[in-house]
Amino acid sequence: MPTLLEVQSAVARSLIGRDGDVAASYIVAGGVAPEARLAIYRNTILGGLTTALRLSYPAVHRLVGDAFFESAAQLFIAAHPPRSACLDDYHPGFADFLGEFPPAAAVPYLVGVARLDWAVSRALHAPDAEALDAARLAAIPADRLDRVRLVPHPSVSLVRADHPVDAIWRAVLARDDAAIAAIDLGAGPVRLLVYRRADEPAITRLDEAAWQLTTGLGAGDPLQRALDDVDGVDAPALLAAHLVDSVFTDFVVAPETGPLVRENTV
Repeated sequence: MPTLLEVQSAVARSLIGRDGDVAASYIVAGGVAPEARLAIYRNTILGGLTTALRLSYPAVHRLVGDAFFESAAQLFIAAHPPRSACLDDYHPGFADFLGEFPPAAAVPYLVGVARLDWAVSRALHAPDAEALDAARLAAIPADRLDRVRLVPHPSVSLVRADHPVDAIWRAVLARDDAAIAAIDLGAGPVRLLVYRRADEPAITRLDEAAWQLTTGLGAGDPLQRALDDVDGVDAPALLAAHLVDSVFTDFVVAPETGPLVRENTV
């Protein structure tokens, strides 16, 4: 007699399509054949997951069309079934999958567009966070700035691509044929800061120096070191702009020893 876990695992494998109808033997006969019943649920699940991917990767879908997208999505789903009931989180690995998917090699900018698609989806669905009061940051004594780490807003992503994927993304979603025709695929690389601003996704190009500074701050580099180590950018002005846009929403201060602690008051 199989355990409940064994039955559930068999059904899951059958529905995702990795093990055919392995669960059919556990289904009571009568009416519709067990294999046909599983097929109904399998089609529903694959359709739902494909739709979830299409909603998270709209520009990729527009670029490659229904047939290509559905074929890629089904292969991806079989290899990477969802691990959460929240389909808004499914699935950041699709861009990496496309990078290894041979038919996608004919569209060299597709992976970059997919990464931007996911960053925008992440920005739209990220939880809210209160803006950082710049006065709190300004009140930190200068001798403590080398222990301050900024906390990025949950919606923030940094995307680097070898092609102008922001221009491609906008033109494709706008169905702007003239803009698409005007894109210079050699006008890269681009470095993009993606975040949510006023409930809308914001996509901002950064130059190399601004990218290095923003990447360092986002990765938790000490504030003073990040400001000191980057040449070619007005670091205080860029930091001020990021604070205005709520790119960073809090900070932590590293103690002399031990783990980081969140700074609530200064």
